[in-house]
Amino acid sequence: MIIDSWGKTDVGCQRTNNEDAFLIREDMYLYVVADGVGGAAAGEVASDLFVHNCAEEFETYTGWNKDYRMLITRCFQNANSKLREHMETHAETKGMGCTAELITFNAGNYFIGHVGDSRTYLIREGELQRLTKDHSYVQEQIDLGLLKPEEVQGHWMKNTIYRAVGGADELEVDLLQGTTKHADIFLLCSDGLTDMIAENNILDIIINEKNLQLRAEKLVQTAKDNGGKDNITIILCQVNMNSISEKVSAFFSKD
Repeated sequence: MIIDSWGKTDVGCQRTNNEDAFLIREDMYLYVVADGVGGAAAGEVASDLFVHNCAEEFETYTGWNKDYRMLITRCFQNANSKLREHMETHAETKGMGCTAELITFNAGNYFIGHVGDSRTYLIREGELQRLTKDHSYVQEQIDLGLLKPEEVQGHWMKNTIYRAVGGADELEVDLLQGTTKHADIFLLCSDGLTDMIAENNILDIIINEKNLQLRAEKLVQTAKDNGGKDNITIILCQVNMNSISEKVSAFFSKD
């Protein structure tokens, strides 16, 4: 299995600094998007710390049993502890944190860690599926039947979240896993994308653009064209199950 990937981040049209961060480590099948929260409380410090912590955890992981759920949990929990410790010694950063998406792949499977209102989507066979659920006030209201999904856009508490890395001493992490198929595309993104583009339009762009780079650039530009109210960060990962078998076949077909 080969994972082709492309990432892009943009400050957007209304912010002066970028509090998002992303990480692509193809050598470790590690892909991370983090969206800093806290504004003046240094959200960019939180997102940067998170992605670097994930890289360190994967680099030093020696588990013989490939327990990716445990590894992902450790990425989030250790980053949470580091952020809490940082705030204790740097009073000016009190209140900082980040939302985060992490995906990794192994042996035809994907593994996801999720906290906050950044999202991970799966595009498979022409359909888009949201794999994660926002840890937000409006999503909670939808789950309770007090809000309809079409009423979310523009809601005055749309960006109010109740879970973030660094937000509390104890952090609950959503863990998901599943089986990959050839040509699956995974989209990890901050809410700067999904607040500006409807899901059906996201799908149209991914289907109609020719490659990952063009898809990423079109998604970011469309979010900016629609207002770009927040930082915009995305990673696209495409599963290629045929690459290895094609190379092996080509080798053995030589005279």
